[in-house]
Amino acid sequence: MTKHRTASRETWLAARLDLLKEEKELTRRSDALARKRQELPWVRINQSYRFETDQGAASLADLFKGRSQLIVYHFMFGPDYKAGCPSCSAIADGFNGIVVHLENHDVAFSAVSRASLAKLQAYKQRMGWTFPWASSLGDDFNFDFNVSFTEGQQRDEGIEFNYTREPPLQLRGDDPVDAIASRATPEGPIRFAAMAGTDVATYARERPGMSTFVIEDGVIYHTYSAYSRGVDGLWAMYQWLDRAPKGRNETGGVWLRHHDKYDRR
Repeated sequence: MTKHRTASRETWLAARLDLLKEEKELTRRSDALARKRQELPWVRINQSYRFETDQGAASLADLFKGRSQLIVYHFMFGPDYKAGCPSCSAIADGFNGIVVHLENHDVAFSAVSRASLAKLQAYKQRMGWTFPWASSLGDDFNFDFNVSFTEGQQRDEGIEFNYTREPPLQLRGDDPVDAIASRATPEGPIRFAAMAGTDVATYARERPGMSTFVIEDGVIYHTYSAYSRGVDGLWAMYQWLDRAPKGRNETGGVWLRHHDKYDRR
């Protein structure tokens, strides 16, 4: 027997209509926030960033591929990782189908990571992905957009991620003494680091996020960045789970895997 509240169809419909009012309010609020994002001031990019792509060496301007707008997903895949972050990988599972639509609406898309291009290409093949993915290995791009950090920053200063200063990371062996502030699940970094084939400290020196850019009259501007739960809206799987009867249902801890590592049922 279920412990969840049950009701007649008429009672359910009344409750659903009340919820619909709130959902519509949230939609209108979301539309207003989108307009505020678009009204943010633009910051001119003066740095000459360089990337390695499937087509060869590229500048930031090259990533636009002739479009006026560019969306970058900051994918956690550091030079010492053996596989991509499982969380970023789950988000990226939804990228393949959107790229053609974005490109035909004047928006280019690319994931960017610090792993070598060869590692990214091999992982793309393993995961069955086709979306553009550039390596920024040896470049300051990830550091300038606060998604990659040095060991010294992590150990001595604490890093600034999601517009907040985190305390220096304290480790006991390979495990953090305290939860990493930007991680909602305490054991997440330990489990995800193992899945990515690295230790917790190395894993946590890369962080997820997204940034957007625009080019006008040959000048590139940074327009927006979001990190941590700021990218929840890009995560198609969670949008479905939020509408499932039990929601995200994560009380049992970390459940995510790379999509080719689940037990097949």
